[in-house]
Amino acid sequence: MWATHECVQVRVLTPVRLFPILNFAPGFGTTHNPKPTTHNPQRITQNAQRTNAITHQRKHAHTQRMSTPIWDKGTTTADDWVTRFTVGDDYEWDRLLLPYDVQATRAHAWGLHHIEVLSEEEWETTQSVLDDLLADFKAGEVIVTQADEDSHTVIERYMTDHAGDVGRKVHTGRSRNDQVLAALRLYFQDALADVGAQAAALSEALCGVADRHPDLLLPGYTHLQRAMPSTVALWALGYADTLADDLQALRDVRHRVNVSPLGSAAGYGVPVLDLPREAVAERLGFRDVQTPATAVQLARGKHELSVAHACTQIGATCNRLASDLVLYTTAEFDFVELPLEHCTGSSIMPQKQNPDVLELARGYYHRLTAEMQSLATGPSNLPGGYHRDLQLTKGAVMRSLQITSDVLTSLREIVDGLSFKAERTEAACSPELLATYRALKQVDEGVPFRAAYREAAHAEGKALSPDAILAAYRTGGSPGQEDPEAVRTRLNAHADWCTA
Repeated sequence: MWATHECVQVRVLTPVRLFPILNFAPGFGTTHNPKPTTHNPQRITQNAQRTNAITHQRKHAHTQRMSTPIWDKGTTTADDWVTRFTVGDDYEWDRLLLPYDVQATRAHAWGLHHIEVLSEEEWETTQSVLDDLLADFKAGEVIVTQADEDSHTVIERYMTDHAGDVGRKVHTGRSRNDQVLAALRLYFQDALADVGAQAAALSEALCGVADRHPDLLLPGYTHLQRAMPSTVALWALGYADTLADDLQALRDVRHRVNVSPLGSAAGYGVPVLDLPREAVAERLGFRDVQTPATAVQLARGKHELSVAHACTQIGATCNRLASDLVLYTTAEFDFVELPLEHCTGSSIMPQKQNPDVLELARGYYHRLTAEMQSLATGPSNLPGGYHRDLQLTKGAVMRSLQITSDVLTSLREIVDGLSFKAERTEAACSPELLATYRALKQVDEGVPFRAAYREAAHAEGKALSPDAILAAYRTGGSPGQEDPEAVRTRLNAHADWCTA
């Protein structure tokens, strides 16, 4: 959970995990040991009743009347099926955004008070009612439903029900177009910080692997063929440093999207009212106001694409890390052992211990690229201004952030629990891996490289001790010359924005 104390509101992110099994206890280094399931007849009955209720709701969904939308003008409204089609699953994402929507509503109401649309008493009433709304939301008494369409409707209805005309005034000078973007961009700040902290934690875990295995040989591969000697530390630090690069991408996009859309309304500004856009933006912690107003809707999809791209970069690093570990756990390599609690089994083969977590961490990268692709193509060919197509960008970017968060969490657990088998990794560094060493040894004695290269290709090499192999390297960043602290220095540069 992330909390940033502001002048009028506490900003809180409680990530909704896609995978309930990844509800780890606090502390990234803890081992996940789920308790065995017990058969409770009462619980089974309750679950069956709940399932029947859900089935009944779905079966009769076509007969349920939708609530009157806030855009109703007193004339004929859309058919129920139109509401179900146009809302889709968007309301489910708004359940995560509602606290941010409330936060933005506070700031907007402050702006209305500043220009005397709301009186002092109405402003104070707004704050009190929004406090009650958040409390009811956290208690589960308020929820965004498909009939509501979105969190914006929930907020306005709640305020109207509890404060009358004050609730009817709060949407003054605001459109759902800028309202949703304000909530989403506030969410981005916390969600990106959350993902950044998890990326840094995985990088630190890999630095820990390097600390534990400073001189342990491991074959280096090209074309999946043994190529040259490497070390476990060098392998781990390669991924740790790449994650530090990914952190910079997260930081950059977090800065880029941290601009306030409020005051742009539907996309063309607000007439009559001189809204204090800069003061409202500062109150919310945005670095700037997005101008001109038309740029706000033109950026929709582009900002989300930038966030998804940064997530995909992390996913790419995790994909290759997971691929290595899947290979290293096979009987053919047998370099790595995973804790049994991090593996699954087979329904028919009793001997199997499967690295399913690693395989899914690898596979979810392709889900990330799919979400990114939808964000790249969805807004294309749209004329300027808002179009309902853009609604689909919300789910795509929020799924990207949550998938990335879960993949990082799972890999952190795996890396903390794995162990390398020294006898296997050192035995795999067979004499032919020293061919480049032998060639350059001759170069050091004055033999031209190409001649030494050809001779080394045909010579039968002798094995060297691990110490002798590592002693041959003098350049920083090569086997035996690893520096976990250099990576940690890079990670510390991000402590100001992604510290848990």
